[in-house]
Amino acid sequence: MDPELEAFIPLFPRADLTDPVTERKNFADLAAAVPAPDVTGLDIEDRTVPADPDVPVRIYRPRQAQGAVIWLHGGGFVMGDLETEHPWAARMAGLSGTVVISVGYRLAPEHPYPAALDDAYAVLAWTAEHAAGLGIDPERIAVGGHSAGAGLAAALALRARDRQGPPVRYQLLNQPGLDDRQETWSQRHFTDTPWMNRDKVTASWRHYLGGAPATPDAAPARAADLSGLPAAYIATAELCPNRDEDIAYALRLLQAGVSVELHQWPGTFHGSQAILSAEVSQRQIAELGAVLRRALAE
Repeated sequence: MDPELEAFIPLFPRADLTDPVTERKNFADLAAAVPAPDVTGLDIEDRTVPADPDVPVRIYRPRQAQGAVIWLHGGGFVMGDLETEHPWAARMAGLSGTVVISVGYRLAPEHPYPAALDDAYAVLAWTAEHAAGLGIDPERIAVGGHSAGAGLAAALALRARDRQGPPVRYQLLNQPGLDDRQETWSQRHFTDTPWMNRDKVTASWRHYLGGAPATPDAAPARAADLSGLPAAYIATAELCPNRDEDIAYALRLLQAGVSVELHQWPGTFHGSQAILSAEVSQRQIAELGAVLRRALAE
């Protein structure tokens, strides 16, 4: 493990997701400890997207930005909201020069699949429909996120393709959760890795699926056909249970004719980019912003 990260492991709580309400509070406390982002040059606005039910969003607008990303927070489908994601959404907007539309999607287990994906799709459709009023080029809309949010972003790209929905220019997937089956080497062997381990992944999928069988709409790795999807950036952490399913998904996208940039970060663990003092974290975050900026350039 990267020695700059290893020193912080005792500070990471051992979340197991058995008590979602308690874990949400712990997650919020952890997010509040992250240094506040620099929001200079950003216009930030809370809006509500009409849907059933309505979906809260927070829009981060850098000056002269025309591209946009529908941004989906992490938290195992169970934790997280607009407030916990604020530091990351603001950083992404500042680094990428892109309008970031952070989505406050409904959480499991109270709202299992497809609630979160329905919320995300409603925001994508709303963004495309209101692009002119938002000052956004409708041909330059990406989807992205961290962890469970990155898995939702991948599912969102699949749904938009299958429903002939709004065109998605790019998918930015950071350590996505893509496969409920947990059959890869990393899922089977990473039982005691920091922050995310096999048992926590199992609980996450159990809450999200709510006892229903998984479909490709819920677990994108189950999709038989990945052709026609937008180009993708996929980042993986070496000591993360999701690692191997993410690499396999990247390879399948490539084999389906989709352009992919894949970056496996050595010595890192799931969510370790929250340790902002580490040099590897700084490179990870800077790369996410740079990739999105390049993907949505004219």
